[in-house]
Amino acid sequence: MLPNDLDRYSRQIRFSGLREEGQRRLSQSKAVLCGCGALGTVIANGLARAGVGHLRIIDRDLVELSNLQRQILFDESDANRSVPKAEAAATKLQAVNSQITIEPVIADLHARNIDELLFDADVILDGTDNFETRFLINDYSHRSLKPWIYGGAVGSTGQSMTIIPGRTPCLRCVIESPPPPGAMPTCETSGILSSASTIIGAIEVAEAIKILSGQLDVVSKGLLVVDVWSGRMNRINLDGLRQKCECLTCVKGEFPWLEGSRGSQTTSLCGRNAVQVIPAGDVSMDWNAVQSRLAQDYALQKTPFLFRVTIDGYELSVFKDGRAIIRGTSDVAIARSVYARYLGG
Repeated sequence: MLPNDLDRYSRQIRFSGLREEGQRRLSQSKAVLCGCGALGTVIANGLARAGVGHLRIIDRDLVELSNLQRQILFDESDANRSVPKAEAAATKLQAVNSQITIEPVIADLHARNIDELLFDADVILDGTDNFETRFLINDYSHRSLKPWIYGGAVGSTGQSMTIIPGRTPCLRCVIESPPPPGAMPTCETSGILSSASTIIGAIEVAEAIKILSGQLDVVSKGLLVVDVWSGRMNRINLDGLRQKCECLTCVKGEFPWLEGSRGSQTTSLCGRNAVQVIPAGDVSMDWNAVQSRLAQDYALQKTPFLFRVTIDGYELSVFKDGRAIIRGTSDVAIARSVYARYLGG
């Protein structure tokens, strides 16, 4: 007979990989989720129902109607009231499981607040929408020796990779630096099937449960790539990559995103209700390709030096060097979100 506090997890406890001991370890653990969109809502839902004792949800955005197709914790009421995603998710999940602590944090994760927000995490999960934040998390993971789980989904495809400092390759082993703005598709430019984000989110949850229950030996090895449209699943073997590539982060201990020498810069333009966003590092945007992609759905104004497009009430002035001025907000977090949504990076 299970103690009353474990009754709700009885079917999970019957699983041979977990049992009661593993469940109790989950209840004493803390997970931090960075981003609560398509991936993040699936992850938050899975961890809360699994009984992770403390779940911190960090997100900078508000719920919008277009989110509801894939972001499973939100409803029309949240969108109509523009509720912060972290707050909406916490409210839904606290009603599902009142035994655990759910801590919403409405913030933009960056190098100045990452210590405060991640210092007590037993595992860090990726629900973000841009590689800049992922490289920041990767730096922090290796400086603090905390495991994290990378995940991403766009179109019909998704990928995930579990990163254990000192034991597995890291994100920088696989991708040396963030792709330049416009080089990668985003959910706004290429769409997304909810089934792709659901599968990747579920995989991240399973990996987190392994880590939090103390079973590092069974975490997934390599980079998992899934395409729900073609039905293909492929695992890329990364054995030995960490040693072969002499990674600057996980082998040589360099943390440029964490130290602030890499990463985008944002400046609120006083009196103009606008924010300038400068992407990370020395980038070269394929300016014509970005224009062509956006022109399929939006009207563009072009000059030899920039193009301008208005989307969802925000005016984006995009320069050839990847810099953009986002008009329609003075909030740096919102501007970064708009930049990531429509230009990538």
